[in-house]
Amino acid sequence: MPFIGIQSQIQKNNISSLALLLAFPLLLLAMVYAFTFFLEDASIEETNSSFIQTVPLVLIGVGIWFIIAWFFNTTMINMATGAKPLERSENKRVYNLLENLCIAKGITMPKLYVINDTSLNAYASGLKASQYTISVSTGIVQKLDDAELEAVLAHELSHILNRDVRLLIISIVFVGIFSFLAEMAFRSLRFSNIRGGKNGEGGGLIILIAIVISAVCYFISLMLRFGISRSREFMADAGSAEMTKNPQALASALRKISADPAIEALENRDIAQLFIDNPKPSAHGFSWDNLFASHPPIDKRIALLEQYT
Repeated sequence: MPFIGIQSQIQKNNISSLALLLAFPLLLLAMVYAFTFFLEDASIEETNSSFIQTVPLVLIGVGIWFIIAWFFNTTMINMATGAKPLERSENKRVYNLLENLCIAKGITMPKLYVINDTSLNAYASGLKASQYTISVSTGIVQKLDDAELEAVLAHELSHILNRDVRLLIISIVFVGIFSFLAEMAFRSLRFSNIRGGKNGEGGGLIILIAIVISAVCYFISLMLRFGISRSREFMADAGSAEMTKNPQALASALRKISADPAIEALENRDIAQLFIDNPKPSAHGFSWDNLFASHPPIDKRIALLEQYT
């Protein structure tokens, strides 16, 4: 696995973030037009007119959603994971480890949060400097030694420095909007009294069309989610090794994490992308979740780290 430069990766992530911001409204409008075209008994001219009238409402709704996500993304993610602020007086050890890393890099220290769970995992969140947060589980704090815990904190700090966190959260917000709109569209069709489509077809055909459009939107959301290269985890691992000068510590930490990474309170699979290890629901055999894994195999990450001397 050839590593590219840190600055190149940061630039790549910034460009990807901008591409997502530009591409998403176009994809969303295409989805709205598809629903309007297939599900209204109207001519092309009437469909276009209806679509033009709907566009401002859709864009306003998306804008409000994105504004809320921009300012409250950390709060929403912490609610989903059950993370709470970790005060210095509660655990000076974790604070000291992170503070030393930040001093060495000459950056402002992110906020520290803790997840009350005996499993081992951690994640970084935030779209801007005032929101940057690193959250760790009680299990990872208790079961890792100082060198291992420092390596994990350095990994999460690398995500922040590389702008990985911004890119991931933008993708999560956008995928959430797609999923919400597709679900609302399906529910409104399911419980409405629609009797026919453009050519008088039955309601069953309309439901089938709605399902197809929803499936396409879901596929698009997968592309948004997994279009973000898995190399970000390798980059963060490399960043941790560079910061701590101890790649073996992160390899040891990942080995312990892989034995028990599942945070019980976490049900949102999209937010699981943020964690240092994203546990799969199926460890053996074929699984769509494994096929579209958001993280590279942890064994490969360990093997790469162990190549360092």
